Amino acid sequence: MSETKKLTILEAINKAIYDAMEADPKVLLLGEEVGDEQGGGVMGVTKGLSATFGTDRVKSTPISEQAIIGAAIGASLAGYRPVAEIMLMNFLAVPMDMITNHAAKLRFMSGGQTNVPIVIRTMTGTGFSTGGQHSDYTEAWFAHTPGIKVVAPSNADDAYSLMRAAIEDDDPVIFIENIPTYWTPSEVTFSKVKLGSAKIVQEGSDATVIAYSRMVLEALGAAKALAKDGISVEVLDLRTVAPWDRAAVLASVEKTGRAIIVHEAVKQYGVGAEIASVINEELWGKLKAPVQRLGGAFSAVPFSKPLETAYAPVAADIVAAVHKSLAA
Repeated sequence: MSETKKLTILEAINKAIYDAMEADPKVLLLGEEVGDEQGGGVMGVTKGLSATFGTDRVKSTPISEQAIIGAAIGASLAGYRPVAEIMLMNFLAVPMDMITNHAAKLRFMSGGQTNVPIVIRTMTGTGFSTGGQHSDYTEAWFAHTPGIKVVAPSNADDAYSLMRAAIEDDDPVIFIENIPTYWTPSEVTFSKVKLGSAKIVQEGSDATVIAYSRMVLEALGAAKALAKDGISVEVLDLRTVAPWDRAAVLASVEKTGRAIIVHEAVKQYGVGAEIASVINEELWGKLKAPVQRLGGAFSAVPFSKPLETAYAPVAADIVAAVHKSLAA
């Protein structure tokens, strides 16, 4: 499709769900306040969908995360493709049993006879002083669970294409939306993309920065600053956290010889540790410096604005990490 249009990430997700519902009558949407009578979602992501497709396909639910996921799993077993919204990522802890013990395992426990094609939309991100129970990135919980795919777009074009791919996928997908980037515009190509494929968003030769979600924007800011000093940084956007694109990551790091992995989630026990381990296993002897990881502090997200600002990595932290790698 050659058409392009400038959209925000919020608009791109809305458009992707709209197009999927238009293309397939089996695509349903459910979650708290997703209907137009309730405002089309707390951020307006689903605005206009119930007016177009009706309340039989766009259902605002009670405030019960277990009911939302349970209904989505049941509908998927009956042949539908539900898109279920759990308003904030921290709240995924409430229906964790249903997600990890039912949605993720039914394909295995049925010998491949049963699939659970649900998309679980959720939002998170620091920057609004919403405190320790509303801002966490918990993608490692789900990336650690066989049978679940985890997606985290950084721009509107990928938000559209990854949402379409997630809805068409036969496995459960956690789709992470970063709140501070919702209103960031970019050109959307309405193209298809395969889950599990990373993208080099800036080529470079001196070091590779691997990131996803909002940290890609921080990485690009760091790369721009470093370019003024003659340092060439390659920025690789994972796009899909699970499964992650091992081939793309290893090819980039083998080329540059240096890797810095950045995520907003807590650094300890995070996704970056898995990627760093694989890089060390596969490229031992080819690395010019130890792999570095940047992540959130080992703390609940602070409510205090200055502390919250200091909690997650920013471009300046990535710049410092690249300099440290080059000096090794």
